[in-house]
This record gives sequence, C-alpha cells and structure tokens, in this order.
Amino acid sequence: MTTSSAPPLALTSVAAPVEDRLRDILTGEAERWLLVDPRLSEPFSVLSQFVLGGGKRLRPAFCHWAFIGAGGTVGDPMVIDAGAAFELLHAFALMHDDVMDGSSTRRNSPTVHATFEAMHTSNEWNGEARRFGEGVAILVGDLAEVFADRIMSAAPTAAFAIWNELKIELNIGQYLDVLGAARGEVDLESARRISRYKSGKYTIERPLHLGAALAGRLEELREPLSRFGEPLGDAFQLKDDLLGTFGDSDRTGKPVGDDLREGKPTPLLAIARQRANTSQLAVLSRVGSLDLDEKEISTMQSVLVETGASDEIERTISELTEQALSAIVDAPMTSQSIEALGDLAAYVGTRDH
Repeated sequence: MTTSSAPPLALTSVAAPVEDRLRDILTGEAERWLLVDPRLSEPFSVLSQFVLGGGKRLRPAFCHWAFIGAGGTVGDPMVIDAGAAFELLHAFALMHDDVMDGSSTRRNSPTVHATFEAMHTSNEWNGEARRFGEGVAILVGDLAEVFADRIMSAAPTAAFAIWNELKIELNIGQYLDVLGAARGEVDLESARRISRYKSGKYTIERPLHLGAALAGRLEELREPLSRFGEPLGDAFQLKDDLLGTFGDSDRTGKPVGDDLREGKPTPLLAIARQRANTSQLAVLSRVGSLDLDEKEISTMQSVLVETGASDEIERTISELTEQALSAIVDAPMTSQSIEALGDLAAYVGTRDH
C-alpha cells in the first residue's frame, strides 16, 4: 500500500488555531462544571484528552479552504469556530461508533467506554462494569455534540442548515453500516452508499459546503464543490477501508484487521466476495467473527489480495482523486484555496492513518 508523506501545510496551518479554540472551550466548560461537582473531572478530562490528543483535522481544513476560496478572511473566528464544532462532532461520532462496534482501542489508547469500564471495575462499584462504561461513553459523546451545536447555533442560516443535514446523513450512514455488519452480506452498491453517507459526505463534501455558506456563496459554489468533494469523499473512505484491514496498528491506532472482526460492509469486502472461489468464500464467511485470531486475519488479507479486491480499491482511489482534482481546477475560487484543496486531496489518498 502507498504510504503518505507528512501532512501538508494546508492541513497543519488550519489545525493549530482550531486546537487552541477547542482547548479554550473545553477548559472553560470543565472549570464551570467542576464548581458544581468535582466528580465531573473524569468525563471532562477524558473528553479533552480525546479531542486534543489526536485526529487529522481534515474537516476543519476542508471547511477553511472553501471559506477562503469563497472570499473569507484567514483567522475569521467564525470559520475557526466551525472547525472546532466539526472536531467535537467527530469526537461524538467516534465515541458512539466505538460503543456500537465494541472496539477496545482508538488512537493507540483505550476507547472511552473501555476507560470507564476499567474505572468501574477497579473501584468495585455496583452494577455491570460494561454497561457503566458504555453508558458514560454515550453521555460524553452527547456532551461533545451539544458543545458543537452550541457553537454552530450562531452561524448564518444557510450554514446551520448544512450542519443539520450533515448530521442526519451521518446517522443514516451509521445505521446502514450497523445493519450491514449484522446481516453479514452487503452488495457493492450498498457498500458504496454506506461509505458515502457514513463518512465521505461528512468528511469532505459537507465541510466544503459549510465553508462556502459561511462566506455567503453556497448557492454559487455548491455544485463545483460537490464535483470535487463527492469523489474525494469516496476516496477517503475507501482508503480508510484499506487501512482498517491492512494498516499498521501503530499508525492507525487500532488492531490490525479490526474491520474484519467487526464485519464492516465495505466495497473492499464486497468486491472480494464477488470474485472469490468456493474455498476463498469459506474463508470470508468468518468475517464478522469477534474471535478471529491473527492467523485467520492474515488468511483473509491474502484472499483480499488474491481476488484483486485490494488492487481494485487502490486503483479506484487514484481515479477518484484525479476526478476530484480535475473538477476543482476551474472552480470560481481563489488560486490559493484551489492549490490548498489539491494538496489536501493528494494527502487523503496517500495517508497511512
């Protein structure tokens, strides 16, 4: 698999002010609520560590460069706030996703529900440790979403409408993902739909739309931004699928093959099942079994390679990225923003985590 170079300046330059804003928000809220009850230090501490301790900040970057491209000003508090809101919403989505998937690791650390489950166990509290951990993780995730919504409530009407739509799309995609994993079989068309709504739109296309809306040019730029953001969003999720199956756990922060244990309904798996022979289908029938060991994961990875599914996904990522790059060249936006979006597009398709 192709590995990435360092994140581009188009990403890192946006991340710093967004992280400063997040730090201010979370520190202020923790100080306010610790006056109510000092026991609230644990959830606020875990939330802060989760939000500030990792993440690529892609959503703030795409939002920022659409805003700048539409005539916005660098450093405008409105777009920095939007970036912070995206990161809080992403924290909410990941925390809930980890509960649904039963994941124990995120970013090389215990997931939020695993952290609170361990706290319950070590203190020998009443009730079931697992239910306590999952319940608190849901609440901490909800708290992040509330903070995100509160930030976005001051946005222009068109931007807030995009914000609400992307949250609906995220939930729709997540439901289809959970359903696909439970049913065990998803065709290629359904797998692509899940990828688009669970991740692609929410990561790239909608942040672009939101940035344009903040600058007051959504209707003019919606179509060219979609021509760029939709294929690139698909490429982003396809890359995530490869990393979830073949990635280096030290880089991805999750155990190798976790997507196979969870039975994620990915295009990668759908293509492999279409092309597999009888013996290969027998191997893939174990996808979704939580007790898969490293040997079985390795055998499944071999099937994904032997069927040509992994190569097909890599080719598709390259094609989608080129499609996106071609679409943005003539967009009625500043040359600086077009160049920055091109750098982000290249990074999306070649990253290693």
